[in-house]
Amino acid sequence: MSRRNSYSDQFTGDADRGIRLALGYDEEDDRAARLRRIMLKIINNELTPRQKEIIVLYYFRDMNIVDISKKLGVTPQAVSMALGRGRVKLFRFLQYYI
Repeated sequence: MSRRNSYSDQFTGDADRGIRLALGYDEEDDRAARLRRIMLKIINNELTPRQKEIIVLYYFRDMNIVDISKKLGVTPQAVSMALGRGRVKLFRFLQYYI
């Protein structure tokens, strides 16, 4: 049985767009810099090692889900689930700072 390679590898919606905007901030904007520092602290301290690795590859290295799954040797569905859980955890912590 062959593995399925036609997996959707892009998150859509306001949540993903918001994370990408916050991480690609203008260094002159103090609020954006503060938000980025908070997000990086949450990523480093509150996520599981797997979630952290996947979020770093997805948002900072601009890899898609299929490429991440090949790199880590897991299915695209497992990457998608870990990324989704990491994003939910990230937003739960962010709501206390925003």
